[in-house]
Amino acid sequence: MTYEPLHHKYRPQTFAQLVGQEAIAQTLSNALNRNKIAPAYLFTGPRGTGKTSSARILAKSLNCIQAQGPTATPCGKCDICASITKGSSLDVMELDAASHTGVDNIREIIERSQFAPVQCRYKVYVIDECHMLSTAAFNSLLKTLEEPPDRVIFVLATTDPQRVLPTIISRCQRFDFRRIPLESMVQHLKQIAIQEAIAITDEAITLVAQISQGGLRDAESLLDQLSLLVGSDDLTEVGAEQVWDLVGSVPERDLFQLLAAISKQNPPDILDLAKSILDRGREPLTLLHNLTSFYRDLLIAKTAPKRQDLVALTASTWKQLIDLSQHFSLDQILAAQTHLQESETQLKNTTQPRLWLEVTLLGLLSAHQPPVQATPAPVVNPPTPAPAPSISPAPKPALSPAPKPNPQPSPVQDTQPPQPVTPVNPDNLDQLWQRVIENLELPGTKVLISKHCVLLNLQNNTAQIGINKKGAQKLVKGVQPQLQEAFKKTFHYPLSLNFELLDGTEKKTPPNPPPPAQNQPIEPTPVNWRSPAPAPNLEQEREKQKVKQAAEQFANFFRGELIDLPEKVSLPEPNTLEADSSDLESGDEEDELEF
Repeated sequence: MTYEPLHHKYRPQTFAQLVGQEAIAQTLSNALNRNKIAPAYLFTGPRGTGKTSSARILAKSLNCIQAQGPTATPCGKCDICASITKGSSLDVMELDAASHTGVDNIREIIERSQFAPVQCRYKVYVIDECHMLSTAAFNSLLKTLEEPPDRVIFVLATTDPQRVLPTIISRCQRFDFRRIPLESMVQHLKQIAIQEAIAITDEAITLVAQISQGGLRDAESLLDQLSLLVGSDDLTEVGAEQVWDLVGSVPERDLFQLLAAISKQNPPDILDLAKSILDRGREPLTLLHNLTSFYRDLLIAKTAPKRQDLVALTASTWKQLIDLSQHFSLDQILAAQTHLQESETQLKNTTQPRLWLEVTLLGLLSAHQPPVQATPAPVVNPPTPAPAPSISPAPKPALSPAPKPNPQPSPVQDTQPPQPVTPVNPDNLDQLWQRVIENLELPGTKVLISKHCVLLNLQNNTAQIGINKKGAQKLVKGVQPQLQEAFKKTFHYPLSLNFELLDGTEKKTPPNPPPPAQNQPIEPTPVNWRSPAPAPNLEQEREKQKVKQAAEQFANFFRGELIDLPEKVSLPEPNTLEADSSDLESGDEEDELEF
């Protein structure tokens, strides 16, 4: 007699025997009892959840000759039910869409559906893995699905409903098959083990149900394989170790020992355990994948210790893992997961997988080191400013041991700001000014400041900036916050800005202010707008003489006369500047600027 696998032998024959799909079974049973049969059905869900079995049960329920009409409990013994079970019925046709994807195959179904049933009440066409059909084949099926011939039912089954055309889904009654719950699967496997006399522990049955991940066909196939182990090598009962060995995974006991060695920071034990696992025939990549999954179980044990149903572990290992998770922080678990994920590509592409596996396992030690306590930073004493000319570099803050705590600290010392980090020399003002301009964010602001402004002096947390055109004052006012931010980026400390309106292109350095008193805060100099008197400049005088000579030659050529006009100089009031709001070249309108 031909051997019949367990997943064929224990395939459900009625909706009542459908495991884990109570809602779908109840809905289809009510539709059959009330004779409300839809022309097309769409069964979707993961593999091994009962889609094809439900389609066959539906075909038998529609055509069982023991009942006067559609019934939810077909007998399963009549000729029609037997032929449907064997797949030999003339009116129930199962089509594998993976091998019949073209329009011609669908056209043949449409043509055959026009004929009346031969033996059954209904013609039933079951199209398995319908998402493999081409778009043209789907489109050719549209009209027939919406208005099929009398006594014709279409059942489409797929594991990937996203690839089915929405127009097809809209013409079908859709049923989503879920993964089989763990308790229902364990109970079903125990019944099979009792009927087949398979000596297996309850712990192993639970592990089989967890490994199958909701697929009943996978669980029944694995149980069928485990039944062959009984009686070989004096094995009287199948346990959890035999389950792990058969599926080719690393036993959870070895993974737990490896994780315990990592938590104890013991490199020799880690290498010995890895060598023992690999010597038993496990691949390095398989060990890496299993250890990654075990870290996931450790994360669940850390965050949700009451959810054993989320992991594929035995009860004893789960309890031990909960206790072990107390030695790990959440950050350490996530860091180890990231390290294993990054090492997977290296392990796949290397010619020495065993070497890189050991390197990866030892790299987990750094992820599980206890966090280092942060030591307080040394206290930096504020420097005491000394009298110096304006061109001398600013004193650098010096590091010193922390002073003894003072029960009444002086508020003056707490509020004293540090000196700028960047040294100031008389020869590097232009370089500092270029650095300030480079720290400006907007390109337009850089052009404006570089064209109309110049750095005159930098002393005592105050920057003297000259403006070479009266009409640019209002524009400089608009970008002053950006300029202050650029100074802060350059000198690592905010500076106060003083602006001067220059009469010419000359830079004038104001006299040095007196140095601040000892232990006194440095008060920022208020913004003071003033127009200094021009100082004699030899180069400028030479240019004026050249211009005057050229003007005299021009006047002599046209027999004219050169007239000297007196220069008219108007000084604005302090803290105010006249600015043109429309044109930089004209000064008709006046605007008061306050910084």
